[in-house]
Amino acid sequence: MANIETTIPSSENKKGIENHHKIATHLENAATHHKEAAKHHEDGDHEKAAESTIKAQGHAALANEHHKEDLKQHALVK
Repeated sequence: MANIETTIPSSENKKGIENHHKIATHLENAATHHKEAAKHHEDGDHEKAAESTIKAQGHAALANEHHKEDLKQHALVK
């Protein structure tokens, strides 16, 4: 991969860093809720499993939104 040097304004860099942190946090939360859903299924509590699954999906969707914003930033830098 070619090494391309770009100048990124500090405000844009800060925004990118914040986006990555938000993405990671939402993905971690999604994973936690999926693990909870699995445990609830194991315990036979399918209603709680469904609730955890919906929470997991919500966090995954939010992570995806932040990811799209990050991709837009990267596209603008070039």
